[in-house]
Formats: sequence, C-alpha cells, structure tokens
Amino acid sequence: MSSRLKLSFGTIFRTVPLCAALFLAACGSSNGVSRGLIYDPHEENNRGTHEFNKVVDRVLLSPASTGYGTVIPPEIRDRVGDFSDHLSLPNDVINNTLQGKLGGAGNSAARFVINTVVGFGGFVDVASLFGMKRHDTDFGETLHVWGAQEGAYVELPFLGPSTSRDTVGLLVDIVFDPFFVVLSEPTSYLSPTAYVINAMGDRYDYQDTVDSLLYESADSYAQARIIYLQNRRFELGIESDDSEDGAGFDPYEDPYNDF
Repeated sequence: MSSRLKLSFGTIFRTVPLCAALFLAACGSSNGVSRGLIYDPHEENNRGTHEFNKVVDRVLLSPASTGYGTVIPPEIRDRVGDFSDHLSLPNDVINNTLQGKLGGAGNSAARFVINTVVGFGGFVDVASLFGMKRHDTDFGETLHVWGAQEGAYVELPFLGPSTSRDTVGLLVDIVFDPFFVVLSEPTSYLSPTAYVINAMGDRYDYQDTVDSLLYESADSYAQARIIYLQNRRFELGIESDDSEDGAGFDPYEDPYNDF
C-alpha cells in the first residue's frame, strides 16, 4: 500500500466520526428523548449483543482477568492503572478545551508533564500527591456540552453499554488520540493496550459485583442499561426525572449494593 493511499485512508478514517459528531451536535434537541426516560428502539439487537458480550466475558475476559489478578501483585496493577490514565490525559486536555473548561485543560496538561517527568513516564501518579485531581472527560461529554442529545441506548460488542452520542464520542476519542495520530506502529497501540490490561485488572477487582450483575440478576441487560444510563447522566450533571426504571435513584448511592 502506497504512502499516499495510507494517508488518504487515514484521513477518511478520521473524518467520518468527526462528521458524525458535528451532525449530532447540529441536530441538538431534535431527538426529543426526555431526561430520566430510556430510549431503546433497538432493544432486540442490543440484547443479542449483550448475550454475545456475556459469552466473551465468560470464555475470555473473566478467566484472563482472574489469571492476571492472581499472578500480578496489586502494586503493579495500580501502576498499570496509573499509566493507562496517564495516556488518556492528552484527550482530557483536548476535550476540556473544546468544552471551554480551560482550568481543567491546564490541570490535565500539568498532570501529564509532572507525571511524565517525575512519575517515571506516568507509571506513578505524582500529581495527585500534590493535590492535582484529574479532570476526566471525553468527547461524548463534549458533544453533550455542545447540545447533542443522548440518543438511543446502544450495547457495543466487547465494550458494553453506551448511547449513540457516546458511541460517536468514543470513536472520535480513539481516532484522534494524540498517541494514535503522532506515534508510528507499533507504539501507536500503546494506549489501547494499556487500556485493555487495565480493564482486566478492573474486572478482577470487581469480579463479585460484575458476576452478580451478569449472571445472577433476573435481567442482566435491563440492569446494565439502567445502571449505565443513571451513572452517565449523573456524570454529565443531568437531573433524571422519575420513571419506571429510574424512580428513586440516588446518585450518591452505590448502584451495585443490591446485587
């Protein structure tokens, strides 16, 4: 494949999700989904994907995470988690800037510099020791700030619960990840690799909660859907109206306590 063809493909690959993001923002409130309600027009397909994800978890992710958590000491898993968070800081800088949160963007940039220089390349979160808390964000939140509506609920293969807005946001975050754009192969895959390894550590740390949700609840799809939507809306500062699925939701309460 010629370098010109690679460049053209890369340009198209990056342009498509960005166009979708701009379209969502332009549509604004046109979808009319009420806050606190669940819009799931593709439930049948989503349930099929959910069952696929459960198989992947049962056959691959759960055993792999158990092996990883058993063999790797928690101190090292913590360092991997810090490194994964560190690699996402450039995206935090970009999205905080796009949201007009210049303080958060500056904080994220400073965290990246400090943890790179004195945190052994990001493996130790030194910045937090100085009281510099992370301003975690993503392009899905940026779209929300720009006025894009939540859209339909979506269950993504391998990745789990999402919405149409957050799915577009995820694609933009991946495609425009500075490490993915600037670095050449195979180092460009450093960030997703760290994310996957950290996800295995999280799966191990919360295995009882996840197992209860996926394999012991009467309807794991409905449970995962409402938990995701409630927590995501709370993260974005959206007040949920009482509804059949969300009545009595306390954003400060651990949503997994009942499992």
